Amino acid sequence: MTADLAELDARDPLREFRDLFQLREGLIYLDGNSLGAAPRAAAARVAEVVKEQWGEGLITSWLGADWSTAPQRIGDKIASILGAGPGEIIAADSTSVNIFKALTAALSLRPARSVIVSEATNFPTDVYMMQGIEAFSGGRVRAVTVAPDAVLDRLDDDVAVLLLTQVHYKSGLVRDMAEVTRQAHAKGVLVVWDLSHSAGAIPVDLNGAKADFAVGCGYKFLNGGPGAPAFIFVAERHQAAMPVLSGWFGHASPFAFEEDYRPAAGITRFQCGTPQVLGLAALECGIDLIAQADLAQLRAKSLALGDLFIAQMEARCGEFGFELVSPREPGLRGSQVSYAHPHGYEIVQALKQCDVIGDFRTPDILRFGLTPLYLRYADMVEAAERLREVCLTRAWDKPEYRTRAAVT
Repeated sequence: MTADLAELDARDPLREFRDLFQLREGLIYLDGNSLGAAPRAAAARVAEVVKEQWGEGLITSWLGADWSTAPQRIGDKIASILGAGPGEIIAADSTSVNIFKALTAALSLRPARSVIVSEATNFPTDVYMMQGIEAFSGGRVRAVTVAPDAVLDRLDDDVAVLLLTQVHYKSGLVRDMAEVTRQAHAKGVLVVWDLSHSAGAIPVDLNGAKADFAVGCGYKFLNGGPGAPAFIFVAERHQAAMPVLSGWFGHASPFAFEEDYRPAAGITRFQCGTPQVLGLAALECGIDLIAQADLAQLRAKSLALGDLFIAQMEARCGEFGFELVSPREPGLRGSQVSYAHPHGYEIVQALKQCDVIGDFRTPDILRFGLTPLYLRYADMVEAAERLREVCLTRAWDKPEYRTRAAVT
């Protein structure tokens, strides 16, 4: 087995990317689906922005260092890896804010309809934004969640927009973007896709799927750093929609300081506030790494890592009550493997002490993110072995692991 793993890792076409990330020896980092590892280039890049562009250039850097156009420049780079065209993605604001923008823009394009639909198990912020729109509208807009397998059946003449996450944050189940969009369009419904667990992890073809809107965060598989700017995709055909969040950087001429809002042309009107310059600098380093990788090779390795980890969990930890909740079929699984266990939280904490970092999602889910750019095949076997040791010794059964922290 050891020789076979060494051979796999030696032949891995993505093996050289590992050295481009800051990862200490011995650590097996399986949480890139929550916060990606730091690209080595990011520290120097942010230091340059702080010391030279901000420290020396000061306000002249808005033009001299292209700060003002960074959201569009980085957005185009993201577009190149998500099957979108130039001018269809902008890197700005947060995922939650971008969900609000996308939903309200979609509602404006379907004025005779008033329902937003999503699945009941969607990531909470997506549903929270739906509920916030409903409350602000005084009930004119209704937010509806249904069972995951009933989503398409719920689409009727009242539904304006469907909000779905392409890769489910707990199970890793991948939805067929093209097919879901096709069925929604057949009923006159627009679709907003949350790509937070897709971008940089699985192949995405927004225009090939005829997607309407999409959003995603920059700090997971895009490796943009904690709180990195998010992104929003608006298909060119929808860019005339009037954004409800009409911020000054979305104005056609922000430094004219006009009294009334006049939207910029194209994707720029979906930008609200001042660009997050330091965050964008770090994010661009992560995007540039993804852009260098072959996405087909990245997906193939992701699936192979997942298959290996599942097999090792069965061989080494099958007696300890772990229930696989991710799809066993590779094509239906994103770049993560998740298990349910009654002591999931405690086990995740104990694993951290063994230099294996995954994460926990209530009520009982252990998530293991698989980032092909810096994970090795040998890591999958070693992680399963360390988990076996945690279970054999009941290292998880400690009082300090029974109180859940504010961040899990």
